[in-house]
Amino acid sequence: MVHPAHTAQYPHVQPELPDRSRGVIALLESNCTSCMLCARECPDWCIYIDSHKETIPAGPEGGRDRQQNVLDRFAIDFSLCMYCGICIEVCPFDALFWAPNFDYASTDIRDLLQEKEKLGEWLADVPPPPAIDAGPEDGTP
Repeated sequence: MVHPAHTAQYPHVQPELPDRSRGVIALLESNCTSCMLCARECPDWCIYIDSHKETIPAGPEGGRDRQQNVLDRFAIDFSLCMYCGICIEVCPFDALFWAPNFDYASTDIRDLLQEKEKLGEWLADVPPPPAIDAGPEDGTP
């Protein structure tokens, strides 16, 4: 009662978030191979992926034509997502990351379905990974 209240002036002053805070899932589209592993492992089924196959012609020295998946749609419905991070952990190609953004709320639930363009914009806010620990000085494991 003696000390004044500490009120966060949120819209005008952004809060300091702790390291590795979970805000939103960001997508690095160039790393996504449309393997569907994140969508299959999601317990809420909130990830939607559409892709198609394109044929890559063989090189000049011969060989055979190859098929490659091309990502058409990658969307996450954040009204269903429980932010467990399983999709980020199971991605074998490091295409999904935690971004510290948290101010994407909406008054309409239909606006919480975010497509790959918006998920790619949030990639700019992903913090760099922590430095690798060198280990002990004497060389013991």
